Amino acid sequence: MKDAERNVKDYDAEYKAFEWDVPDDFNFAWDVVDKWAEDRTKLALVSVNHEGRHPYHHTFWGLRIESNRFANVLKDRGLKKGDRVFLMLPRIPEWYVAALAMMKLGIVFIPTPTLSTAKDIKYRVTKAEAVMAITTPEFAPRLEEVENELPTLKHKVVVGGEREGWIDYEKQMGKASRELLRNEVEKTSTEDPLLIYFTSGTESYPKMVLHTHSYPLGHWSTGHMVQDLKPTDLQWTIADTGWAKTAWGKLFPQWMHGVAFLQWNAKGRFDPKVVLDIIQDYGVTIFCAPPTAYRMLILHKELGDYDYTYLRHSLSAGEPLNPEVINVWKKTTGLEIYDYYGQTETVCLLGNCPAFPIKVGSMGKPTFGHDIQIVDEEGNKMPVGEEGHIALKIVPTRPPGLMKEYWKNPEANEKCFTGDWYFTGDKAYKDEDGYFWFVGRADDVIKSSGYRIGPFEVESALQEHDAVAESAVIGVPDDMRGAIVKAYIILAPGYEGSEELAKELQNYVKSTTAPYKYPREIDFVTELPKTISGKIRRTELRKMAAAAKK
Repeated sequence: MKDAERNVKDYDAEYKAFEWDVPDDFNFAWDVVDKWAEDRTKLALVSVNHEGRHPYHHTFWGLRIESNRFANVLKDRGLKKGDRVFLMLPRIPEWYVAALAMMKLGIVFIPTPTLSTAKDIKYRVTKAEAVMAITTPEFAPRLEEVENELPTLKHKVVVGGEREGWIDYEKQMGKASRELLRNEVEKTSTEDPLLIYFTSGTESYPKMVLHTHSYPLGHWSTGHMVQDLKPTDLQWTIADTGWAKTAWGKLFPQWMHGVAFLQWNAKGRFDPKVVLDIIQDYGVTIFCAPPTAYRMLILHKELGDYDYTYLRHSLSAGEPLNPEVINVWKKTTGLEIYDYYGQTETVCLLGNCPAFPIKVGSMGKPTFGHDIQIVDEEGNKMPVGEEGHIALKIVPTRPPGLMKEYWKNPEANEKCFTGDWYFTGDKAYKDEDGYFWFVGRADDVIKSSGYRIGPFEVESALQEHDAVAESAVIGVPDDMRGAIVKAYIILAPGYEGSEELAKELQNYVKSTTAPYKYPREIDFVTELPKTISGKIRRTELRKMAAAAKK
């Protein structure tokens, strides 16, 4: 990528000069989407089906009209500013229509993964005191299973078919007015609630992350610096609509910059061939996927047979990338993978950027508008090279992309907001060049024989071996060492678990990282326990390990 093509020319100078300019009143749907809609032809969204076919194109103008219609549907049902609505739709255009309509009215929407069970639905609707639920005929039975236990729920909307006892989305949209005047609805300030995400719940029950209408503004930095967005791009981010990754990769940064994006309504198992077909056939210019997807793509035997002419930028987030994945992708496509970091609670906080060299395996550097430091428990900055907490400074300026709070959870707020800092709960260290290096969740760090071992560094070493498709590492109690490293491994096709292979993997880790970090125990498994957002549930692995000892 030539210097002239980059958004960021001088990272250090631009980072130092950047300042947030947050207005008192802001509404993403009115101020961004409807503004772009003044150009009736400007493309906003391309939706494709499970096979990657039958594209449906939405302009900003079309989304403006459709969101106006649904806002009128909501108004007619008596919904008002501050009400909460449970939103569980697959990767279809109606998700965006509903979200934009709720933004316009100041209704707080609750994006929910489509893998959510009836138990998950009950928990979310009850905790958030939602008054409406929106879903499809496919997922409606899950809500009906617990409907009698949802005292606040008054309205149910079904998209894509009729269902007894439900409001028919298509029928109501057909009758609704396309006109909605901004001065006839309540104004939203940047401090008003916008949406509620539930955390992945890897260690405890999911917490409610409350973002305000300032949240989209924080994503300007995500799009400009790390995603390197340009008006002619077509970005594709693989993510369920219930994940915060949708906000990052196919909503706020893209439309803030006037960039169109693609969404793939995937069903069932991940299909590398369909993914590569879509990249090639639709001329995707920016591709973002979680490390798990990249791992499956690099194992696809036809990876090198595709045309990557239009693809100019590759990204990954959600969990750290293993160096081996980065190397294979670059060898095949000619592109680096730019890893970046943030949370459900934040926008992108750290990232690699075309303006500075990638150090493979690094999280990169702080994004514009974010003072990120490695600190100890009291918020004191740690020396270069020493491990500590990743923390975001919130004094004197609180960045707009940081959540307002964990709603109705003062204990959690007290834990993460300490003095001048927001503690992410992740640990890392910073090198002499200002790059950050991930160690692990604060609760996941393994203390063995006086050493501190991050699960990710062991997983990275294992991932470099051809036999490993995916791995997860935990610490298990040990009378002599305090804890030892244990690895759960999913093998790549063509390999079978054995004592000999386990020893080979142990020796491989010893040869590629500090010997004390090698997994003293290895279990070969066919799947790993994960949250509905795809994150490994190490708590479950620890329970499995404890049960096996009994």
